[in-house]
Amino acid sequence: MHWEEIKALDPKKISSWPRSIQLGLLILFAVVIWTGAYFWVWQDQWAQIEVEQNKTDELKGIFLEKKKLAINLPAYKKQLNDIELQFGALLRQLPGKSEMDALLSDINQAGISRGLQFELFKPANTEILQEFYAELPITLRLTGNYHDIGGFAEDIGKLSRIVTLNDIYLINVSSGKDRIVFEANAVTYRYLDEAEIVLRRKQEALAKAKAKGKGS
Repeated sequence: MHWEEIKALDPKKISSWPRSIQLGLLILFAVVIWTGAYFWVWQDQWAQIEVEQNKTDELKGIFLEKKKLAINLPAYKKQLNDIELQFGALLRQLPGKSEMDALLSDINQAGISRGLQFELFKPANTEILQEFYAELPITLRLTGNYHDIGGFAEDIGKLSRIVTLNDIYLINVSSGKDRIVFEANAVTYRYLDEAEIVLRRKQEALAKAKAKGKGS
């Protein structure tokens, strides 16, 4: 069909147009309607669908993670129980506040039983506080033969409570009797009771607040 024939078509009598023209016009209307619907309606809806799809994927991930935790919950509970038992066993090796004097006496007795002579046995005036326990350093100086000093160190390691020997120095004494001066920094530990832990946390919070106030 030529352009002149197309111009001669009567817009009021579309039903009389040739089939090819009617079909082309129908396709054109469909394209215009689809394009308008996309930009005015569907584009926002598709963006919203994509957002909701991302949320769905995120929720699926959370669900699978929680499902995994739920499946492994008995194993986690057993692991937590084992940790609590181990912690309790370690805690029992730390004396309480009322038991510190007995522990200091045990350390002293370990030296005496080996025939060692105490020249210095000086617990520190203040404890070093940690989160759940306190350390008490003790300066030691003993005199005896090498064998007895070794036995003393072994006895300290066998005490029911935890005691460590640090900064050890051995000094030969020229007396002809195989005498050695043993110097060390022994550290004993005790657990903090609940009231002490609460007090320590309050002190730490107060110190942080003061430091923050100075820095502002």
